[in-house]
Amino acid sequence: MLALAFLAVASLPAAFALLFCADEILDRVVCGWSEWRERRRERRTIARLDRAIEADALTRDIDLSEFDRTDRRPLEQLAADLRRLGGQRLGGTGRSMVWHGAVVQAYDDRLRLACRALGVTEHLAELSGVDQEIERVRVEGVLHAAGLALPAARAGHRQQHR
Repeated sequence: MLALAFLAVASLPAAFALLFCADEILDRVVCGWSEWRERRRERRTIARLDRAIEADALTRDIDLSEFDRTDRRPLEQLAADLRRLGGQRLGGTGRSMVWHGAVVQAYDDRLRLACRALGVTEHLAELSGVDQEIERVRVEGVLHAAGLALPAARAGHRQQHR
């Protein structure tokens, strides 16, 4: 009986702490459970979206080992170069034909590198003239569909020929 009395006296501070902090403990448990439910719901939504758009089919043909090469330029750098060169290519009024030709050549080189990185087939080097322009527009559209935002590929954007 004496041992039970000592146990009751020793656990009295813990009982008071539990009584005074019960609302905070309960709040933490409820918040943790709500966050777990929200993360679970997000994972299920993402899984449903992946199945709906067949995300695996979009990336099935991309060789991921290409991204691990040390001599490969980062895709973000290629996208920045394409945006910069695309703006210069479309807005290069008052510049010489040599400058414009060099910008177009650099733009096409970056398009080819981006296509190679994403596994997109392109024929820019094989074509010339209007056929090359058409292929450039097609490649820009395919890269845009792959998630690479290019100025010339935006919806409603019109190229001005001078």
